[in-house]
Amino acid sequence: MRILPLFFVFLFTCSSAFALKQNMQAVQIYTDNQLLDLIKDNKHLSQVVLDECQLVQDIEARANKANMPSYQYLWGDMLAYGVCVKKDVPLGLHYMHLAADQGLAEGLEQLGRYYHIGKFMQIDIDRAIVYLKTAASLNNLPAQMRLADIYEEGYGSPLDYPALYSQLHHSLTEDKVIHKKISGLLLDLASKMPSKVIEQAKRNSYTN
Repeated sequence: MRILPLFFVFLFTCSSAFALKQNMQAVQIYTDNQLLDLIKDNKHLSQVVLDECQLVQDIEARANKANMPSYQYLWGDMLAYGVCVKKDVPLGLHYMHLAADQGLAEGLEQLGRYYHIGKFMQIDIDRAIVYLKTAASLNNLPAQMRLADIYEEGYGSPLDYPALYSQLHHSLTEDKVIHKKISGLLLDLASKMPSKVIEQAKRNSYTN
């Protein structure tokens, strides 16, 4: 009398397991453009969590074997913050550097920011400026704005002011708060340069 109910329990369990497996297979690996958009919106880690950590092996493979900078950035962040994997800050920073070395603007900006604020490492303004300047030249607006703040604090060379002024002058944003912030940064930079240099900076383009 108990065999029939147990049989149905077995069928239900198998069906549930099959459904779960099918659901897990439904999560597709991100395209490079999709991942870059997630990174720019700072949603890359939350997306991995929303996908129930199903793509960990694929992400690691694209970072480690395919050497894709966007995935090196993602994998580095996952390791550094312990998202879906065991936390390993040194290894995470290693992958962040790999992404930056391949010219990923977001990776360059992130390392510059970390060196500026002392995240995971000691504060090093000179190294922060190097990374941020490169990211700024790649049209990375957060890097440009942070660099302007650093210059306002008295760091950096006055020879670099025109390039940053030009980058911020030609930057685009729909965010009114950011737009207002940029206007203030431009005023600060303008106060440090002759009017002729400012006008030349407005005409020049120092971005890629």
